[in-house]
Amino acid sequence: MSGVLTRRGALRGAVLAAPALLLAGRGSARAQAGVTLRAAQYKAGDQILLNLSGQDRDRSYQVAWSEFGSGNLMVEAVNAGAIDLAYGSEIPPAFAAASGARIRVIAVIRGDVNEQVVLVPKGSTVRSIADLKGRRVGYVRATTTHYYLNRMLAEAGLGFGDIQAVNLSPSDGRAAFQNGALDAWAIYGYSVPMAREAGARELRNARGILSGNYLVFASPDALVEPGRRAAIADHLARVSRAFLWMDSHTAELAAAQSRLLNVPEATIRALLENVSQKRRLVAPDEAAIASHQAVADDFAALGLLPKGVNVAPLWDRDFGHGLELAA
Repeated sequence: MSGVLTRRGALRGAVLAAPALLLAGRGSARAQAGVTLRAAQYKAGDQILLNLSGQDRDRSYQVAWSEFGSGNLMVEAVNAGAIDLAYGSEIPPAFAAASGARIRVIAVIRGDVNEQVVLVPKGSTVRSIADLKGRRVGYVRATTTHYYLNRMLAEAGLGFGDIQAVNLSPSDGRAAFQNGALDAWAIYGYSVPMAREAGARELRNARGILSGNYLVFASPDALVEPGRRAAIADHLARVSRAFLWMDSHTAELAAAQSRLLNVPEATIRALLENVSQKRRLVAPDEAAIASHQAVADDFAALGLLPKGVNVAPLWDRDFGHGLELAA
C-alpha cells in the first residue's frame, strides 16, 4: 500500500511541477505528433459535434474514441489506464475519491439540468413531491437521479424510507413506467421528451439542486507525458469552440444524432433547445470543488460513501487554468 501512495504522490507532484509542459505543448504540433489520444464518449456525441463544427480537422495527433454507457465505467477505464480522457457527472468522481481511483479532474463542462426530472404518468393524481409518500418511484442508483430525488424528498420532509424506491436501469425504468408499474420516475436524457410525448407530466426538474457541472477527468500518467498532455489541451480547446458552434446549430446537430441513434429528431431537438444553460467548458474553481464536495457529503449521508471523503485532491487546477477556452 505504501508503494502505491508514494507513486501517487510522485505523480501528483510531477503534474503540479510541470505547468511548462502545457505552455510548451499546447500549440506544439511536434509535441503531439505520433500521439493517439484515447477519449471516452457517450453515444458518439463528442465525435459528431466535433465533426460537424469543423473542430476535428488538422490535428497533429490521432483520437481513438471509446463508447461508454455511464460515467462510473469511464472512471474505471481511466483508473485502469485504458483511456486518457473522459467526463461525467460529479458523482462517479466522488466515488473515485473514496476508492482511491487514479484520476485527475482538469476542467468542468457547465451543462443542462432541465432534462433531469421526476415524471408522473398521464392522469396521475400526484401533484407534488410530498405526494410520493408510500408510492413506487423509479430511479438509477448512484447517479444524478439518486442525488436529486433524495434532495427533493428531504425538502418535502421525506426520505428514501418513505417511498418505495425502485432501482432500475433507464431502459427497464422506461418499460416499468410505460406499463404502469411506477407511480413516478426520476430520469434523464432522451427518456424525458419521449415520455412526455406519450403523455407523461413533469412533477419537478432538478434546477436549483444539480449544479450542471460535468467533470472532465484524465489519467495522471497521460498528464505527465508531454505529447499526450499537449494533445489533451488541444482537444479540449476544440471541444470548447464546438460548444460555441452548437449554440446556433442545434437543428443540424439533432439531425445528425437522430440518424446515428435512431431517435426522433424532434426528441433530440427538444433536449438541445430547452436547456437551463448553454454548454461551456470552464476552468476548475473553488465553487466547482465545493459543489463536488457537497455531492460526496450527500452520498456519505445516504451510506453509499464513507464519511469524510475529500474530493479536493482529485482536482488539477494548474492544468485547467492553462486551457485555451472559448469566450
